[in-house]
Amino acid sequence: MAQLYPLKFKTIFKDKIWGGNKINTVLGKDFSPLPNCGETWEISGVKGNVSEVNGGALSGKALTELIEEFKGELVGNKIYKKFGTDFPLLVKFIDANEDLSIQVHPDDKLAKERHNSFGKTEMWYIFQADEGTKLISGFNQDVDKETYLKHLNEKSLDEILNKEEVTAGDAFFIPAGRVHTIGKGCLLAEIQQTSDITYRIYDFDRTDTEGNKRELHTEEALDAIDYKHYDQYKTDYDKKENEIVKITSCQYFETNYFHFTETTERDYRKLDSFVLYVCFEGGFELDFGTGRLKVMKGDAVLVPANIKNVKVTPEPYYKMLEAYVP
Repeated sequence: MAQLYPLKFKTIFKDKIWGGNKINTVLGKDFSPLPNCGETWEISGVKGNVSEVNGGALSGKALTELIEEFKGELVGNKIYKKFGTDFPLLVKFIDANEDLSIQVHPDDKLAKERHNSFGKTEMWYIFQADEGTKLISGFNQDVDKETYLKHLNEKSLDEILNKEEVTAGDAFFIPAGRVHTIGKGCLLAEIQQTSDITYRIYDFDRTDTEGNKRELHTEEALDAIDYKHYDQYKTDYDKKENEIVKITSCQYFETNYFHFTETTERDYRKLDSFVLYVCFEGGFELDFGTGRLKVMKGDAVLVPANIKNVKVTPEPYYKMLEAYVP
């Protein structure tokens, strides 16, 4: 039987009405023959979009097959017990050449009732943004259902939504229920619960190539939305070099930021989870004891739960996100 090792997967490319070409020009990923690429799914267990291993003895195997075969050795014992062959996280790169629709995702309870699915809590890390790029996260004041509907019907949602100007290095935690959209000019990495359920609230009345508007989910969204206003939407963290910095921590995932110019070792003996690396600048060599793996900008890697010690050597530096299930 093949041994587990840190896994890269074949990228799944998605063209979108709002997609652009930065997936190619910035990340170096060729998405032809698609006309554009709005999203890449780098590590996915979503039905119909299950990632396949790219490289090594397990090349061509689907992620769900591997979980079936290796169980807790791959994902962690408690994770296997809870999720079975469902992989709990989804890793994407997103290129917004136009604004995405204003949308919201249901929480676990609502998603289970309506779709027999997990909810969708996510985090964004912006690693390139055009000048003046903005995104929307939450409301700029407390609202209720009636106020929200009034603004929606009058097409004045803009007045009650919280807009944030963004630059490279900004991070946002988007819990299920928070109204949001990624603005034109943004290239980001997204780590989220495994779910593809989106309630589209408003899509700027745009049409596809056939002149059709995309479906809206006005009714479904009403019970999913968190109408509260929060003091802060952007995540504060110290962008320190050669130090591991925590960005987000929730019940679904923890995410750390790395900007390293020196070799570091990671000890995962206390962690009962797989670990994900999402490299968005530079590159490094990953020494996992029985072998080595080159990781470059645009790569996402799944380190199996049974690999407890790794050494990460910059070439000559790297920036990445590390994520796992707490």
